[in-house]
Amino acid sequence: MRIWKRKKLEEQKPAEEEPTPEMGFFDHLGELRKRIIWAVVGIIAGCIVSGIYINDILDAVLLKPASNVGLQLQNLKPFGQPFLYFKVIFISGLILAIPIVLFQLWKFIAPGLYLKERRWVRSITFFTTFCFFSGVAFSYFVLIPSMLKFAAAFGSDKIKNIIDVNEYLSFITMILLASGVMFEMPMVSFVLSRFGILSSQFMRKYRRHSIIVILILAAVLTPTPDPVSQLIFASPLFILYEISIYIAKITERKQKEKEG
Repeated sequence: MRIWKRKKLEEQKPAEEEPTPEMGFFDHLGELRKRIIWAVVGIIAGCIVSGIYINDILDAVLLKPASNVGLQLQNLKPFGQPFLYFKVIFISGLILAIPIVLFQLWKFIAPGLYLKERRWVRSITFFTTFCFFSGVAFSYFVLIPSMLKFAAAFGSDKIKNIIDVNEYLSFITMILLASGVMFEMPMVSFVLSRFGILSSQFMRKYRRHSIIVILILAAVLTPTPDPVSQLIFASPLFILYEISIYIAKITERKQKEKEG
């Protein structure tokens, strides 16, 4: 009975390991167009939701960090505020549509994967989205308040810090998106190690080099000269790098068990 079950599993295994039939060039173009259309539809839907709640997004979310530290904002352009509203609607819609965009990206890649790998699409989309929004939350609640507090307190009392609202929005957007992308490090490590491109041994070997790279990134991505803000940004990246090594190690072990 056990031998019969083993043979049956061995007969089923190759079918599960088989990728989907190869697609032609025009098939790839058609699939890419389909995924882009659905991603654009998701962004448009996100923009519509953002447009409905635009005043709440501006007052309760984007402008709140500045008001908390006493920074005054002003508009210096004739049509600055209308353009500001359009920017906020688009950026907020894009952030809201991140799960849909990522899902469409993975769906486009899925036909080139094995059956078991295609089953990961929803899980990978969830964890990729979770990592991105974790980075956004970290920058909004921890990093940005620290940077704005430094900007508001630094300098002479005779110089008022009245900031152009468009410059402020560009600053907030850059920090939020940069943090969201940087927090994808564990997912990138998982995908690359799963396909044999990255190994935990390689990451351990270049750990010291990664520390220098992370410090440089923190200095570049945090526009303030405040070393405290740079360390606040760099600290979770160090932790994420160690988590990425651990994830790569687990992935390698599972690959060896599967091959063995």
